[in-house]
Amino acid sequence: MRVLGLDPGLRATGWGVIEAGAGRLRHLACGVVASPPDAPLARRLDALFEGLLTVIARYAPDQAAVEETVVNRNAASSLKLGQARGVVLLAAARAGLEVGEYASRTVKRAVTGTGSASKEQVAAMVRALLPGAVEAAADAMDALAVAICHAHVAQTRARLARANPPVPAGAA
Repeated sequence: MRVLGLDPGLRATGWGVIEAGAGRLRHLACGVVASPPDAPLARRLDALFEGLLTVIARYAPDQAAVEETVVNRNAASSLKLGQARGVVLLAAARAGLEVGEYASRTVKRAVTGTGSASKEQVAAMVRALLPGAVEAAADAMDALAVAICHAHVAQTRARLARANPPVPAGAA
């Protein structure tokens, strides 16, 4: 399974692509899609959208995973972040990808074992799990953490489905 992890942001949206399967994770690529800081909001959102479509076309992920928005004290900043997140979700949906959404604490717990881990702890674990991501930008590291979380959740769901197959209708 190829997973695209996304960490939405208006200035920079982090992305990371991993391969997950047979209990293994492999880093394929990661980076940041930036928007022009002095451009009007609509142009910035368009730059994020087009950049993400390019990433999706290049790496052909099977699924996507997005970190949920953390509401800040500054309402205007939260609103802009929400708009960027909407563009991220739209790009994944436009590409026909199934999208998993995860709270920050869930991502941290999946990667480090604790939901209160620092960004530095998360980055250190991402580097340990994905050695090819050593020099990635902070936003890309966050996106890779989201992809790892999604891979763990998807693999767990698959194991549970195999262990508990659905009972056919009429069989009792």
